[in-house]
Amino acid sequence: MATKKVFVVNKSAHDFKPAEGYGEVIFLSEGSMNRYSTNSMIRQFKEIMENSEKGDYIVPCSLNVMNSIACAIFAHKHGCLNLLLFKDGIYIERNHVL
Repeated sequence: MATKKVFVVNKSAHDFKPAEGYGEVIFLSEGSMNRYSTNSMIRQFKEIMENSEKGDYIVPCSLNVMNSIACAIFAHKHGCLNLLLFKDGIYIERNHVL
């Protein structure tokens, strides 16, 4: 079985080390992003998530529009959405069949 991947929407100063317990951490972007460059986000995220699998995760963080795009790409491709949400120093898993 392939190692699961954890797609973090944006690399920031946050410590994403606890997310490594769920799989290989892959950043969809890094640093400041133009909130209006949505086509660029789609192209960038789609390319990075090209080899995503149904059991992989998304860690929402950063701009709402970026989270929306990343989740839409994943849900469209897999028919489900697996989130890792940061709460009280740990990640909690939420899985949704769409």
